[in-house]
Amino acid sequence: MENTSFLAHAVIFLGAAVIAVPIATRLGLGSVLGYLLAGVAIGPSALGLVGDASDEMHVAEFGVALMLFLIGLELQPRKLWQLRGAIFGTGSAQLLLSAAAIAGLVLALFEPGWRSAIAIGLILALSSTAIVLQSLSEKGLLKTQGGRSAFGVLLFQDIAVIPILALLPLLAGIPAEAQEGGLSGWRYGVAVIGTIAAFAIAGRYLLGPLLRLIAGSQVREMFTVTALLIVFAAAAVMSWLDLSPALGTFLAGVLLAESEFRHELEADIQPFKGLLLGLFFIAVGASLNFALIAEYPLLLLGLVMGLVLVKFGVLFALARVLRMSKGEDWLFALSLAQAGEFGFVLVSFSTQIQVLDAAAGSLLVALIALTMALTPILLLIYEQYIQPRFIGGPDSPLVTDHGAPVDSGSPVIIIGYGRFGQIVGRLLNACGFGTTLLERNAEQLDLVRRYGIEAYYGDASREDLLRAAGAGNARLVILTLSDQAASLEIVAQLQKYFPHLTILARARNRMHQYALMEAGVQYIFRETVDSALSIGQKALELLGLSPLRARRAARRFKQHDQRMLESLFPYWRNESQHIAQTRIYREQLLQALQEDRRDKDLHLDHYWEEAQPQEKKQ
Repeated sequence: MENTSFLAHAVIFLGAAVIAVPIATRLGLGSVLGYLLAGVAIGPSALGLVGDASDEMHVAEFGVALMLFLIGLELQPRKLWQLRGAIFGTGSAQLLLSAAAIAGLVLALFEPGWRSAIAIGLILALSSTAIVLQSLSEKGLLKTQGGRSAFGVLLFQDIAVIPILALLPLLAGIPAEAQEGGLSGWRYGVAVIGTIAAFAIAGRYLLGPLLRLIAGSQVREMFTVTALLIVFAAAAVMSWLDLSPALGTFLAGVLLAESEFRHELEADIQPFKGLLLGLFFIAVGASLNFALIAEYPLLLLGLVMGLVLVKFGVLFALARVLRMSKGEDWLFALSLAQAGEFGFVLVSFSTQIQVLDAAAGSLLVALIALTMALTPILLLIYEQYIQPRFIGGPDSPLVTDHGAPVDSGSPVIIIGYGRFGQIVGRLLNACGFGTTLLERNAEQLDLVRRYGIEAYYGDASREDLLRAAGAGNARLVILTLSDQAASLEIVAQLQKYFPHLTILARARNRMHQYALMEAGVQYIFRETVDSALSIGQKALELLGLSPLRARRAARRFKQHDQRMLESLFPYWRNESQHIAQTRIYREQLLQALQEDRRDKDLHLDHYWEEAQPQEKKQ
């Protein structure tokens, strides 16, 4: 029966998402609001298809951990250092000012006692990492100044959960020594510092060799298993220390941000992150207690409006002090004006240790859920009415810089970094163009990285990996694989999901080139043509032809060969016709070159230096 109940709940949750999310996105409301509405619809206060969603909430919280792991993968340590001001300066100011303002108002309006007021202030000062980052990412706002600042504040809040959990028992009058389980005093501090140091050592010396070993096995699902193992192990260690599991996964991501396996890890984790985050948002929607809302409608409406206005006021004032651009200050303040998912945990803990009574705890849970559900609407208002007012001016909120936590990618993606790809990449880099290099062979990858070349492991036939590598923002893809089947599969994926990209492809031979032409690739280069013609040209010189005649012969041969290849394309699948036409063109080439040898004026410069039309195929 339990298995039947689990399957029934899975069908209900997934079915609600399949119906609600496409409708919400079609209406321009975003996927987050769609998930929340799906949760409301199936919750006990509406259709009643599911009861208490707390079990699903605990599982779904791993979606937040996976999201922070992916964000960590995008943040090399140097980028994280660039955000130190937003994390520790702005983050601490927001938390302390918001907590003080909320506690003061609670104390003045409800007189619950100063201990409870401080607890409520700290709980409601936190914002929702899951909803904010998902919404900003969907709308492309994480790369803006306001988005980066919001991310820094959220990261500080995740860190701040640790001292808040330690402070709540003191507010209840429980000494640290009386708390059950765990470490206390200086031992706890040493354990935390030691754990972070162990993370750093493992990331630098253990994870790289482990991932290379797994990649070398060529068993694709093992790489996914290893990625999930890293995430869950980091979360488990942090949970054991009573720290935020999401913080642990974020640190693991940062430590792997310089790894050659970064894009593959991101592509493998992304589906799980999306599924669990969606489940988390549905569980939040299902947890809305409409019976309590119906019992105290005006009170809860006033609390929601009051909390949003207080936090918005504190955040907007901070934005002005920090001299954020016009429009950015609104984004920063509106995105963080809600309570957060960690509030559910802190409310439950506070009622257990009797800092808060049960009635206050129920009201706070409803308040937190309502403000979280309100966030996508606030961001929609920003996108529709506030952003257009400032975009395009000198204070445009979409001005970005290199410190953004979302990597926009290089203009060129090179797929396959063997001998052929290395020459292309070195030329582009030497001319100042950035490249993202993808290589499937783990041994080849290890070799090029020993020479200081940044390349990444990944199967480029996967749409999610291409997206993670920046295909959505790139301009060119250079496909250097000699494997015809693999290159055609990648071409199909590129044309399906990234039609804006221009593809330049290497062809191993004529049949490979014909297949690429049939697939619609415009720029194709046979790997042996130029080197073979260089040898032939030198051989002609050694056989007695002048350098000018030899060069002219090689050029004429290349032009004729290209015309012949294009003319024979319609016959490439019919061997007999292809052979017959090839013989005709071979005779024409022989006649053309013999006429050149009889030309008395061939020594003149204009015969061999004349401008040639730009060739698209080699």
